[in-house]
Amino acid sequence: MSLSRREFNLSAAAAAATVTAISATGFAAEEKETKKPKLRKAVKYGMIGEGKSAEEKLSLAKKCGFEGVEVDSPSGLNKEEAKAAAEKTGVKIHGVIDSVHWRDTLSSPDEAVRAKGLAALKGAIEDAHFFGCDTVLLVPGVVKEEVTYEQCYERSQAEIKKALPLAEKYNVKIAIETVWNNFITKPEQLISFVDDLKSPSAAAYFDCSNMLKYMVPSATWIRQLGKRMVKFDFKGYSHKKSWCPIGEGDEDWPEVLKALGEVGYDGWATAEVSGGGEKVLRDISQRMDKILGLA
Repeated sequence: MSLSRREFNLSAAAAAATVTAISATGFAAEEKETKKPKLRKAVKYGMIGEGKSAEEKLSLAKKCGFEGVEVDSPSGLNKEEAKAAAEKTGVKIHGVIDSVHWRDTLSSPDEAVRAKGLAALKGAIEDAHFFGCDTVLLVPGVVKEEVTYEQCYERSQAEIKKALPLAEKYNVKIAIETVWNNFITKPEQLISFVDDLKSPSAAAYFDCSNMLKYMVPSATWIRQLGKRMVKFDFKGYSHKKSWCPIGEGDEDWPEVLKALGEVGYDGWATAEVSGGGEKVLRDISQRMDKILGLA
């Protein structure tokens, strides 16, 4: 159907008005600058290879440019000493890591092993409350010869749900991490796992490097997880070299930062690599500054 002269002129006028509006603002709506994420640098406490006391270790972390750490639970760490050191140095203990989730798996066919794993998870939640942090990092289970995907899902869901009332009481999130456990390898699987727990204390902890193995870009994970993702960490992963130093892998950091901004992420960015003394930690800190746009 052809346009009349009047209809054509109206269409042309509307198009011209659109162009004028875009020119006036300097950009079209879809080209608006993405909000930049507010990131705070952290390391795992075990990466700090110098210093005997918790205060010495956290002081070194601060000297190297880190604002926070994550600690293991259970561990040999003197919790009272660590809490006092955090308060004195200003280095925040921002999270707790369930340190036995690979051994005492919540997906084990052995009920006694699952019970030990649940006790450890509850202990980690108690420790998170003690330190005043808001997450417990958890590997929910492991798929292996005697454990199918479905069994891993059902068993770990059942055990985590037993710990959720405690987590809710203390306002701590059980954050499910993405690892090489043959279990969660796609964003929709993690979304399903978190959502099926049906709790405000269920969340996602995304490793930007681990999941590259499964050929889904980190930014895609972040965009799909959205507000479910409460923490993220990273290493350096290359499809050709496997593990490598931070910043030398196949992570698309500009796109990751863009995705973080799009989902409104403001929080911790934690390195998870082999640590060391001051020289090594400074190098890690500088690499993080570069990839995270903090330099």
